[in-house]
Amino acid sequence: MEITHLSDENFVEETKEGLVLIDFFATWCGPCKILGPILEDAQKDLENVKVFKIDVDECENVAKNFGVMSIPTLVVLKNGEEIDRHVGLLNRDSLVDWVKKHS
Repeated sequence: MEITHLSDENFVEETKEGLVLIDFFATWCGPCKILGPILEDAQKDLENVKVFKIDVDECENVAKNFGVMSIPTLVVLKNGEEIDRHVGLLNRDSLVDWVKKHS
């Protein structure tokens, strides 16, 4: 299943309820390109977790509000509030384990 891309306009509505994983990325970022397929595969094991991507070049307001300074940055939200973040790459199993510890 393809991961939904968020915008500055729909961010709050899409992330206000439940457990959410957000991948802050850029199309020109090498590590982000590596993480993309890992994230798509990992979401199969992330039941009850909404997975989204945010292009930091297109959604500068959200990236700025979250203080994203390096990419890729993964952020876990619970009911709209940040509960954890990871900067850099994770392998599939580590990614799944990291997100599941919050559910």
